[in-house]
Amino acid sequence: MTADDRVPFWRGSLQAGHYIFAAALLARLVCLARLSGSPYLRPTGSDMLFYHEWAQRIMHGQLTDHVAFYALPLYAYWLAAVYALCGTSVFVPLLVQAFVDAATAAVIYKLAEVTFPAERTAAGGCNAVGAIAALAWIFYVPAQAYAAVLMPTSFAVFVFWFVTWRIAKAKTWSGRSCFGLSLLVGFAAMAVANVLFAIPLLIFAVWRSAANLSKRWKLVGLIVLGVVTGTAPCWIHNYLLARDPVFLSAHGGVNFWIGNNAGATGYPHFPGLRAGQSEMLDDSIAQAEAAAGHALRRSEVGSYWSSRARRDIRARPAQWLSLIGRKVANWWNAFEYDDVGAIGTLRAAGVLLPGVHFGIVAALALPGVIFAVRNPRARISLYGVLLQMIAVVALFVTERYRTVAVPGLLLFAAFGVVSFVQELAARRLIGVLIYAASAAIATATVTLPREDPSLWAVLAYNVGTQALAGGDLGTADRQLQRAVAYVPHNAETRFALGNLRLAQGNRAAARRSYVETLAIDPHHKGALSNLAVIALDENDPGTAEMYLGIALAQAPKDAKNHYLLARALLGRGDRVGALSELDRAIALAPGQPQFAALRAQIAALP
Repeated sequence: MTADDRVPFWRGSLQAGHYIFAAALLARLVCLARLSGSPYLRPTGSDMLFYHEWAQRIMHGQLTDHVAFYALPLYAYWLAAVYALCGTSVFVPLLVQAFVDAATAAVIYKLAEVTFPAERTAAGGCNAVGAIAALAWIFYVPAQAYAAVLMPTSFAVFVFWFVTWRIAKAKTWSGRSCFGLSLLVGFAAMAVANVLFAIPLLIFAVWRSAANLSKRWKLVGLIVLGVVTGTAPCWIHNYLLARDPVFLSAHGGVNFWIGNNAGATGYPHFPGLRAGQSEMLDDSIAQAEAAAGHALRRSEVGSYWSSRARRDIRARPAQWLSLIGRKVANWWNAFEYDDVGAIGTLRAAGVLLPGVHFGIVAALALPGVIFAVRNPRARISLYGVLLQMIAVVALFVTERYRTVAVPGLLLFAAFGVVSFVQELAARRLIGVLIYAASAAIATATVTLPREDPSLWAVLAYNVGTQALAGGDLGTADRQLQRAVAYVPHNAETRFALGNLRLAQGNRAAARRSYVETLAIDPHHKGALSNLAVIALDENDPGTAEMYLGIALAQAPKDAKNHYLLARALLGRGDRVGALSELDRAIALAPGQPQFAALRAQIAALP
């Protein structure tokens, strides 16, 4: 037996991409282990709790509410399937996300091999650009955070850059590959619609490479068919079951308004709507129906909000163009607008590993683009980054949306660093000066300060509300006090502070915060509802009825408030009125144990 015969087979078969995947998976598992030992493994708010509760409703048999989707459904249905098989702990779905995010690191490396094949180290044959870019992704802080919470961001990043890699790698196109990739994109779009921006990239690549016009149109037709087939569960549900002409989800209208209303800042700005995902969607429906004076289909709700946005754009075209420029500047800026609070919360809890943020990635990527733009394959990744930027700028800039573009930026950042080292080693002064000057300009651009105090309040507010939901009242107190100091006239921060005081058992301070909330926003349903609860606890049903009447005038389909009003009416001795309100609550939200308990209590009365 020769020495070569004694070498285990797996040593020859493992490549750099496999080691990258293993390293990334280890890093994500370390974060998951840290998360498991913290109070934040359980979903505590915003999108995470929204998906968790939706998945539980599906798991318990509520497969549809017979109206068009008002949020993209795939992630919730996937969670429901995992919960049904493995229980409702979020550990298993987060474990899957760790694998998916590790696969993204491997895809980044493979894309670098295709895009920059000459950039290999002399010793091991490892692609230097790919190794640097993949390592940066492993320690990219937002990627760590979004892989560790119940959100579909990790899946969206993987699918978009997997398709980009296949596009960069392909020399010819078959109908099967076009249909397969577009089918994957369409399916993933039911979780994150931004993935659809891979389709223009795919069509562009196919159109350039196809031999004749007939074949081009055939392949483009198969791409369209793949998208239609991949998204079929959504549009079949909406068109046929709900009988509402909605392709994916009707919430795009309110998102368009949030990013393009008259007071838009380039970041999420939704005056009159509550901040939480579920609450914001409920409020957007309630306001649209209140304006119409009757119940609306979900497509009509979406049209209401998009028409408001278009009206604001037409009324102020110059300001809107300025807003677009501001969004582009926000997209490239180092400021992280984490609307779900995942980054700050998990970093404060010691879950995340130290690493890099968007600012340094963008500052290094821009000079890298200058060095790489002559490479046709590099332009594919550049187009991918720009398409994702367009997808975000059309609405508003948040860190989770921007993260989808980061793998491409990391490729350019790594290529720029490698090129700079090569220019320096070869003593090519011109190349060194070009890189240094462009890096300095890029750094100055991406680090322009964002001085609006409401932006800085977002981090404190999100960390504080997550800490409150997780039971960490000390952290919640510090962060929410900071948020109120930044924006003392913001209703949501005052409301969150009231919730904290209520959790601390300080009912008088909670009442003051809720009253201050109503002074800012007289129609704040959360403050009205909580003041009613305090009044009921203090045996003051008349005051509770007053607050609940105001709240239900805005949101007549709020089951909880109908239940509370039933308690208030019962406290005033109005048994008939209490039963009527309780029946409405049960009709709106059947199966609630507290509703059944109150009905039993009323039935037992003499």
